[in-house]
Amino acid sequence: MSERHFVTTPDGHPLFVRDWGSGPPILFLAGWGMSSDLWSQVMILVGEHGFRTVAFDRRGHGQSSDPGVVNYDCLADDLAAIIETCDLQDCTLVAHSGAAGEAIRYVSRHGSARVKRIVFVGAQGPCVLQRTDNPNGVPRELFEALMVRLKEDLPDWLDQNVEAFIPGASRTAFTWVTEMVLRCSRRLLMDFQRVIVEADLRPEVPALDVPVTVIHGDLDVSCPIDTTGRHFAALVPGAKLVVVEGAAHGLMVTHSKRLADDIVAHFNQESGRL
Repeated sequence: MSERHFVTTPDGHPLFVRDWGSGPPILFLAGWGMSSDLWSQVMILVGEHGFRTVAFDRRGHGQSSDPGVVNYDCLADDLAAIIETCDLQDCTLVAHSGAAGEAIRYVSRHGSARVKRIVFVGAQGPCVLQRTDNPNGVPRELFEALMVRLKEDLPDWLDQNVEAFIPGASRTAFTWVTEMVLRCSRRLLMDFQRVIVEADLRPEVPALDVPVTVIHGDLDVSCPIDTTGRHFAALVPGAKLVVVEGAAHGLMVTHSKRLADDIVAHFNQESGRL
């Protein structure tokens, strides 16, 4: 399979795509502020087991264009364009952080005919904000204070938070992740953060009709496991929860081999592949 470079969204914007190897397809979705680069090490490790690994830069991220508009519906349609143009059949979706909402909305909006299984990694949601029926959520005032920081001093906010994302990583890795975020469209970063936090995906999650594995670090401060990973696992019928001890939100950087092994094991268990 030759590498594809760009896929055009339904509203006419090019998305950069990495498409490596051959075999059963696994499509990796990066989280907020992250490009497909974030998944490169895991893609290589998973590819060594005989998989076709695919990842793309979300609109406004990485090498993709900046249309200046984002919501979970358009992101689900973008994902559908990737899956259909790359002709991914019986695909495994691996979604990190806020990309969990993209995967969920894709199934709600387009069905699961092309999706065989889903793996959530450090998933954000399913309901982030504090509400009457979600008392342990983030208070609105704290979220709005974060939005002010992102708007007025994103570089400083990243400098203060990158170590919690990939604790124990090298200074070079800190710089790599920080620069990945800073290359994104500031408008899209702001808007996508609001989309993630204000979404209530609880009605959609139980309707997922494919096997789901939730992989989550027990030191994740961006998405604390008790209000995100465990919540997702409880809502999805038959979901499997895999807790990675000592891992934070960026476990594809700090625990790449363990994560790759878990993704492959999930595939093999569900498919009976030797």
